[in-house]
Amino acid sequence: MAFVKRDEESGEIVGVFHQPMQEGLEEVDSRDPELSNFLYDVLLDYGVRRDWISSDLSLVRVLEDLVDTLIENGTFMFTDLPDAAQEKLRGRRGLRKEFAYVETLFGSAEEGMDDTAVDFGNGDFGDDDGIL
Repeated sequence: MAFVKRDEESGEIVGVFHQPMQEGLEEVDSRDPELSNFLYDVLLDYGVRRDWISSDLSLVRVLEDLVDTLIENGTFMFTDLPDAAQEKLRGRRGLRKEFAYVETLFGSAEEGMDDTAVDFGNGDFGDDDGIL
C-alpha cells in the first residue's frame, strides 16, 4: 500500500509516501493505475532532468576551458569579466585543484585499485607478516 497526496483543486496525485507522514493522505493500492502513471511521469521527468544536468556540466567545463584559452591568447583579461563571473571561476578553479590533489593521493576512479602489495617495514614480501 502507498499513501498519496492529491492536489486540492484537480485531485491529481502530487506526492507519494510509504507511511502516512501527514494528515490528508489517501491510502491506495500499489498497483493503482493512477499511481503507476504518476510514478512513471516522475521517473521520466527525473531522467530528462538528469540528462540536461549532465549536458550542462559538460558544457560548463568547455566554457571554462574557452575562457582560459581566450585569456592565454590575450583576447581579453580575466578582470574584464563581471565580478560575479570572476568569483565563480575562481571557486571552480579552487575545487578543480582540490580534486586534482585528492586524485593524486588516491588515483582516479577510472584507474581503480592496484593489486600491488604494500610493505609495512620488513621489506620481505615472502611471508604474510606486514603485507596488506
